[in-house]
This record gives sequence, structure tokens and C-alpha cells, in this order.
Amino acid sequence: MRYFSPHSAEEAVEALASGPFTILAGGTDVYPSLRDRPAPADILDISRIAELRGIEHSGDCWRFGATTTWTAVARAKLPPAFHGLQAAAREVGSAQIQNAGTIAGNICNASPAADGVPPLLSLDARVEILSPTGRRTVPLSDFIKGVRSIDLSPGELVTAILIPDVDARSAFLKLGARRYLVISIAMVACTIEADADSRVKAARVAVGACSPVARRLPDLETALVGLPMEGGALAAAVRAEHLSVLSPIDDVRADGAYRREVVEELVKRALQQALGSAREMAA
Repeated sequence: MRYFSPHSAEEAVEALASGPFTILAGGTDVYPSLRDRPAPADILDISRIAELRGIEHSGDCWRFGATTTWTAVARAKLPPAFHGLQAAAREVGSAQIQNAGTIAGNICNASPAADGVPPLLSLDARVEILSPTGRRTVPLSDFIKGVRSIDLSPGELVTAILIPDVDARSAFLKLGARRYLVISIAMVACTIEADADSRVKAARVAVGACSPVARRLPDLETALVGLPMEGGALAAAVRAEHLSVLSPIDDVRADGAYRREVVEELVKRALQQALGSAREMAA
């Protein structure tokens, strides 16, 4: 077994060039996935790389380091556009999991029920990737290709999540069999931008646990543009046909028909919650 614990992202990429490694950050997905199997033969532990931790704002972009924990996300002083992401951060397992689990680990695990993915999709997040030839960025919607499948080539390392700085309001709702420590039956995140007339300038709505990958609802997003931010206009605009991009399955947590039904209600409630956030900020 080989175990490396580099102190810089460049050292980590150099190690990756020497052969395949299991990349370890918080370990909250790696270790449970082993079940009764032995540990991976080669581990690259990136938890000591300081440059991969923390949240920074520069110009028109927010940068979340790859190993930033969910506890750090939940406790950070962030604008209302991130309230949905912070709500999701408080839903990731237990407090112990939130203390160790990382934002990049959540997306790299590529679970259909990953709590962090819908709010990140609704924020137009991009993934920053380092390789021996330099850095590249890819939209999160393209980075997660399927169940446990991501756009990461051998020798590459996710270094950050990049999010545009927008004046917006957001929300996140999750439905499970119980209140805490549960895998989602369905979850919804939304981000709403308003124009000078208090109408919707842009809307992004994402649904998780109802498809192999979390999905945006483009038809609904288009329908919301131009609607007044006050009253129940946004919730009233939601239609069952807006959910046609989803493909919910039957499993031990719920059947597909139930998921499709509850998602419509969750979307309506999330939109209303985001508007409530906007009114609180204006008060």
C-alpha cells in the first residue's frame, strides 16, 4: 500500500501521475463504500493541503476550496444567494459528517441523492480541475455524467467549486423518511434573481434524487421569468409538465410516482421560501 499526504495541489498532481490513487479528503464516502473490503491499495490524502480549504470572494466570483467542509459552508457569512446551499450543508448527514465531509467530495461521489448538488446546480457552479498541463473548468451540470461517473481523467484533481456572484435569493428543501440522517426521497433547490420592478429576471431550479443525476428544470425556469416576486405567482406557475426531464425510480425509499408528485409540491414550497427570504432582506 502507498499512502501520500502532500502539502500542495501541485504535489498531489505529481503523485497522481505515478499511478492510480483513491483520493481521500474527508473520507465520509470512501470508508463506508468499502463495507467489508480492505482499504484501497494506494491512497492520496489531500486533507492537509491548505490551499484547497476555505471560501474566498474575488471580483465577480466565489471560490469554495475543494476540501472546504460542510460545517464551514453552513457557518460562513454568505449573501442570500447561498442560503439554499447553506441549508443543504446542514442536511448532510450528522454533525460529525458535516465536520469532515467536503464540498468537492460530495460532487465527486456522484450520488443521485447528493445533498450539495441541487443547490450548486441552481447557482450555476463550475468545477475547477488541476492537471499536469494546467487548470480547466467545467460546468457542474457536465462534470457529473451519471451515477458514480464524473468528468475527471486520470492524473486530474478537483481544486475548487466556482460560483458567480449574483444578487439573488435561494432555498433548499429535502424530503426523507425522517427529519435527520436520511437519504433523500426528493430534494429541490432554487435561486431567483429579481429585476428593478420586482419581477423575476432569472430563475434556476434543480431537483435531486429523482434522476440518475440531479437535473435543472429549464421549462419551468423560462416560465418563471417576468412573473412578480410578490404573492403566489411563482408557485402557481408550476405545472406537472415542467418535471418531464426527471426520471424517478422505484426503490426502498419511495416509488417513482410518489417522487414525481412530491417534487411538484417541493418546488412550489421552495419558490415561496426563496421569496420569503427576499422579503426578510427588504424589511
